[in-house]
Amino acid sequence: MKFQVDHQVLADAVGWASRVLPVRPALPVLAGMLVDATADGVTLAGFDYEVSARATVEAAVSEPGRVLVPGRLLAEIVRSLPGRPVEVSTEGAEAVVRCGSAEFGLLTMPAEDYPTLPEPPAVAGTVSGDAFGTAIGRVVVAASRDDTLPMLTGVRVDIEGETIGLACTDRYRIACCELAWSPARPDFSAAAVVPARTLADAARSLRAGTEVELSLTGVGDNLLGLSGAGRTLTTRLLDDQFIDYRSRLSGQWTTRAEVPTGAFVEAVKRVALVAERNVPVRLAFSEDSVRIRAASGDAARASETLPAELDGDEVDIGFNPQFLLDGLAGITTMTTRLHCDGPNKAALFTPAPTEDDKAPTAQDTYRYLLMPIRLSA
Repeated sequence: MKFQVDHQVLADAVGWASRVLPVRPALPVLAGMLVDATADGVTLAGFDYEVSARATVEAAVSEPGRVLVPGRLLAEIVRSLPGRPVEVSTEGAEAVVRCGSAEFGLLTMPAEDYPTLPEPPAVAGTVSGDAFGTAIGRVVVAASRDDTLPMLTGVRVDIEGETIGLACTDRYRIACCELAWSPARPDFSAAAVVPARTLADAARSLRAGTEVELSLTGVGDNLLGLSGAGRTLTTRLLDDQFIDYRSRLSGQWTTRAEVPTGAFVEAVKRVALVAERNVPVRLAFSEDSVRIRAASGDAARASETLPAELDGDEVDIGFNPQFLLDGLAGITTMTTRLHCDGPNKAALFTPAPTEDDKAPTAQDTYRYLLMPIRLSA
């Protein structure tokens, strides 16, 4: 095997494939990255039996071939190389990487022992990579990191016609939003729970302007595929059982308040500086203002007042400051709207478009439901 490729192109491809390499592989070959050079280009791949990632790039291939090399080490080497063309070749039991005057030799692994990479299901439709990545980033903040309940570590994906719904929950909050896509069939529908870490990692790597193909058959699926710009990812799905989150996002709210988003976020950040672990930030809404405050025993306290519009009952409600900021980060409109039904029931945060905001987009479907912390007197 022998080929030459642009350094940045190789670095991006190796970075994509190395994301799925296990830290503690069940089998030694799973620590490897498969490099397959053909007349059509070079494909780099990683696989851990749950997630696979492949990137195909253009390269000048003078000798086709296939080799398995230590993946994480290859990624570190490529990142460190100068911005010059990179040559990769096999010489005996080594894969040799040359760039300028730098040369590295990597002992190859038995490629014949590497498992067969899974193929994505049938393509169900396409979605804007920018919109998809943004939507995923908004909801995954609410995914649990506790693996004892796998369902809570996933992103619920609901597809109906031309709309994709995404939702996550860790029992203390729910984040969800919808976005438009182009289904292969107008009547296509599906529901799946995808590991949140995998989906978030993939979304962060989606190139701007990329159209992403979503592969999902919708019937008895155990695999989801994402493809775009020469990159492909497959991931096994979690059990598709999930809470009926939509029913929890509606109710008879006794209070509705609107606050300037930017000022609200900055005030919460400042006040949270004095909030120790498990100490809430309190929001006291009155007719034309909200008082944001927190205290750390007798050691420190903070308070700040912002203008607000209130419709309904006055309320004094407290939240975990980081959870509150996570939710506000998903609101891109100039004004945030809060709906609640007293200080001890979950509050709903939504965008509140104003005349100064742009035309409504899928971002306006964002919803963030957060459980309050019970306040002492």
